[in-house]
Amino acid sequence: MKEIKFLISFFLIILPFQSLNSEIIIMSACDDKQDEFLKNEYVLDLNDLIMTRNYVYKEKTYQKYKLTDLSVKKSNSYVRNIYEEDGKILTHKHGYPQFYTQILFEKGKQEIFMKTVLNNEEGFSKISTCKKIEKFDKES
Repeated sequence: MKEIKFLISFFLIILPFQSLNSEIIIMSACDDKQDEFLKNEYVLDLNDLIMTRNYVYKEKTYQKYKLTDLSVKKSNSYVRNIYEEDGKILTHKHGYPQFYTQILFEKGKQEIFMKTVLNNEEGFSKISTCKKIEKFDKES
């Protein structure tokens, strides 16, 4: 009985002082093959499994997209769920089972790829190279 009381006391005293760590990767100053940005960054939260992309178009790129889509904003951000597989970080599939796309990151590498799958045939194209990569251990 004393052993059970000790274990309960141990958990009640020690566990609240334990901190949780999670890894955050910020890839910033990313170029793009088609568009020009004032800001283009990807924030990968590997604990919550969320990717946030924040970007601000340069005026020329913004005007190009504004001509065909009035809902385009000069600065924007979007969030996607991510997962890790074989040392790679992928966004969840976007599209249909026969045709879908994903953004592909590799830890420690500057390049970002678009993975395209059509009828189980995979294709990869580089969409961006980031000049700055920062890793943080977030404590909570």
